[in-house]
Amino acid sequence: MQQPSLGHCLIRRVGVAFAAVIALPTAADAQTDNYPTKPIRVVIPFSAGSPIEVPARAVTQRMTETLGQSFVFDYRTGASGMIGAELVARAPKDGYTMLINNCAQTANPSYYKKLPFDTINDFAPVSQINVTYGNVLVVHPSVPARSVKEFIALAKARPGLIKYASAGIGSPPHVSAALFAAMAGINLLHVPYKGTAVAFNDVLSGQLEAMVASPTFVMQFIDTGRVRALGIGGPRRQPLMPNVPTFNEAGLTGFDLTCYHGIWFPAGTPQPIVRKIFGEVAKAVALPETKKILADNGLRPVGSSPEEFADFIKKDIAKQAAIVKLIGLVPQ
Repeated sequence: MQQPSLGHCLIRRVGVAFAAVIALPTAADAQTDNYPTKPIRVVIPFSAGSPIEVPARAVTQRMTETLGQSFVFDYRTGASGMIGAELVARAPKDGYTMLINNCAQTANPSYYKKLPFDTINDFAPVSQINVTYGNVLVVHPSVPARSVKEFIALAKARPGLIKYASAGIGSPPHVSAALFAAMAGINLLHVPYKGTAVAFNDVLSGQLEAMVASPTFVMQFIDTGRVRALGIGGPRRQPLMPNVPTFNEAGLTGFDLTCYHGIWFPAGTPQPIVRKIFGEVAKAVALPETKKILADNGLRPVGSSPEEFADFIKKDIAKQAAIVKLIGLVPQ
């Protein structure tokens, strides 16, 4: 009987190995088909009670019902959302750690010289949940200004003495207020905190005079008279606050700064998982009850695809870079 040649044996071994390699993706696909099989950690990079919780809970509660697994919130505050974002960037790429963040994610590349991650390459965009109508300028009732024009006049009379709170450098409240001050030609004193909730407490107490904050967060305090709303930073009035004019209407022509909330996985997360969560987010955002929750909190639903969200992210990073130049802020 003729023995197989050495070359023939090598070919057989290579063929078997190649077949095994081809079979591997099938096994991986089988794993993602059953996803999720355990609770998913949702990293929130701001303090509990921040505006981001409204869209985050509206979407994840619906996904809990459809996917049969819970979404556990993990608050990792500090550094304008970068602490939480870095945790997700370095997390296992298995779909069990996700980031829900706001526009600080795309603002930070312009506000810091060096980030502990690459905003584009270290994350896999999943979906933009919503967009805002812009932050609203609110002041403590003790501030003798009842309009944007009166506030600007007051700030010019007291240069550098009026203090405003923010959720940290590069956070939406900071970016909005800094742009407002630059376009109004006034000098305000910035006092950063680790999150909207703790920052706003000092405005409520009167320790700080003002904040340009999310309507989602401050609306109840406006309604009860604990703060006074002067203007809003988006291109149109907030339907829930129809009597509050835009900054454009108040004379700051061209002011258009809105925020958003979105979902990311670590880069390298299997695409079937990314697309599965996107599909669930899109369905959740399209529900009448979810739309009502978002609308009641001054948010407009989006539910974009991973590709659409990735394109939006690149454009917003460029927009934030232009804002940094306009306000003359030196990256830290």
